[in-house]
Amino acid sequence: MFEVMVLAIALSMDAFAVSIGLGAKKAMQTSALAFKSAMYFGVFQALMPMAGYLGGKGVLGWVQNYAHWVAFVLLLLIGIKMLYEAMSEGIEEDIAQITHRVMLMLALATSIDAMAAGFTLTLLQVEPFFACALIGITTFIFSWIGVVVGKRSGTWLESKAECLGGVILILMAFKTLLF
Repeated sequence: MFEVMVLAIALSMDAFAVSIGLGAKKAMQTSALAFKSAMYFGVFQALMPMAGYLGGKGVLGWVQNYAHWVAFVLLLLIGIKMLYEAMSEGIEEDIAQITHRVMLMLALATSIDAMAAGFTLTLLQVEPFFACALIGITTFIFSWIGVVVGKRSGTWLESKAECLGGVILILMAFKTLLF
């Protein structure tokens, strides 16, 4: 269960960073934007790992002997991608207005990683629905907090949050090989 919580925190860092950027824009009332961000990111971060889990279950028979290597590569690539994105400019700076369409696109973009990470749930002894719900709830909370932090302090924490998520995923990748 500890691993699922660590995975949930790591995956939520992407949404947290984007939420900080959205909050820093000061485009909407804080509570409305925080709820909108938390709902979109939380729901997508809960659904996408389930899709990855179900897809992983479908191919697990074919790659069962190499599953830990597949999990290692996926987590490593996602972690590296998050570190790369932390070093580059955030997409939320190009957004003129925070509409439902924009939020849908941001939620989809930040949750693609969660779908790939969902494959690793096939290797853990956890209830997948519970794990995905925990990922969604964790992301909901971090997204809400991210908007509030962004509104109050700007974007200085944004890249640091993505770096933390990336490092956690890379460490989890190496853990899959060692244990």
